[in-house]
Amino acid sequence: MTNMNAAVFTGPGRIVLGRKPIPRAGPGEAIVKITMTTICGTDVHILKGEYPVADGLTIGHEPVGTIAELGAGVTGYTIGQRVVAGAICPCGQCFSCLDGHQAQCGGHPIGGWRFGNTIDGCQAEYVRVPFAMANLAPIPDGLSDEQVLMCPDIMSTGFGGAENGGIRIGDTVAVFAQGPIGLCATAGARLRGASRIIAVDKLPERLAMARRLGADHVIDYSARDPVEEILRLTDGQGADVAIEALGTQQTFESCLRCLRPGGTLSSLGVYSGKLTLPIDAFAAGLGDHRIVTTLCPGGKERMRRLMNIVASGRLDLKPLVTHRFRLEQIEEAYELFANQRDGVLKVAVVP
Repeated sequence: MTNMNAAVFTGPGRIVLGRKPIPRAGPGEAIVKITMTTICGTDVHILKGEYPVADGLTIGHEPVGTIAELGAGVTGYTIGQRVVAGAICPCGQCFSCLDGHQAQCGGHPIGGWRFGNTIDGCQAEYVRVPFAMANLAPIPDGLSDEQVLMCPDIMSTGFGGAENGGIRIGDTVAVFAQGPIGLCATAGARLRGASRIIAVDKLPERLAMARRLGADHVIDYSARDPVEEILRLTDGQGADVAIEALGTQQTFESCLRCLRPGGTLSSLGVYSGKLTLPIDAFAAGLGDHRIVTTLCPGGKERMRRLMNIVASGRLDLKPLVTHRFRLEQIEEAYELFANQRDGVLKVAVVP
């Protein structure tokens, strides 16, 4: 077999099942046979033309699979070994990587995001993994594909928002939007030691999942003003950390308005269009607020740590997988996920 099925971007509004040559491994690279992957909200931004990628690119950046080929110089792995690779694939050698900013690999913004952005991604039967020694993480025995499916992106991103927010033991944390990333931010806040976590969304099933993953209070923003409710719950003080996990002006501004003076806004959203700062909520720039952004931390050490959390039993993200599709059904999967129908959280896609 020389060709494979792949989800191919052919222009705004069109990601279709196509045929492509199976990739081969160059020096320092590996070929992974995909056993499970998923669709991310960022893929939907690509589908809608809100984030530009080249026509003909294979989409997807959350690979779980087995090693099919090892390029020259890749040692310590075996053919057939079960592995994950992060959505962010740092080289591990450039200034940004050595300075601790692997997601910005190469010294330019978003440089570490390669799969489905600058190289073919993993919504396919096979994917070529660059810098394999820095990025292939063996899956521990006893963990299923579904148990580790969130590690490459969703879990890493959500946890990254909690980590970069500097959550301390005893903090009050508000998480705006309880999609998959927001839910992982909620879980990450609990693991970081927050004593009160407030989750904001409007969908009952997402608010129920937020409680399951650690939220102490849930707010349906269609029924109550979330800023007013957060201020009420904190006796007017506001949250220590507010995590924005949707990427809209409204949620960004709400995070800022519910922060205490000196609090931190941790932004995870992918924004399109113009983002503005309201002067009153920003205290004219004098409120000692911190605004931090996070692009999904990657690399094999990050993946190892996340899989350790899963293996420990401290967090079970399998319930986030609400729908399952074959790769041949990828267009149907996108239609469901992009339109957020049928209570979808995440879909599992299996070649």
